[in-house]
Amino acid sequence: MIGALIGPLVELAGGVLRNKAAKSQAETQLKLTEAEAKAKILLSKETSVSDYERIMAEGSRSSWRDEWFSGVLSIPLILCFIPGAEGVVEHGFDQLSKAPEWYFYCLGTAILSSFGVRAGGKYFKGKK
Repeated sequence: MIGALIGPLVELAGGVLRNKAAKSQAETQLKLTEAEAKAKILLSKETSVSDYERIMAEGSRSSWRDEWFSGVLSIPLILCFIPGAEGVVEHGFDQLSKAPEWYFYCLGTAILSSFGVRAGGKYFKGKK
């Protein structure tokens, strides 16, 4: 009689162990599939970023915006070295300090896009 009970109990225990192993294998496969999907998304994102940067670089070859912004941004720097012009620079920056925040955000975005600097967005996100 005990022998008749042992066989089904062993079979039951074996079935439980097989189910646990199958469940563990399925969970591992799911994690692997998720990791592969995330890797593909990251690769796609990086490809998109490099394509964007390449397109922006090609577009700026015939553009004068970079030179214009460089010249405009250099004016205060140059004026600081001209005797008597320091007041003009100081007055200009005093006036700019009264400008609304959205103006600087728009100006910064235009300058950063002109130079193709995408990382500058992090700088503006922290400003309030």
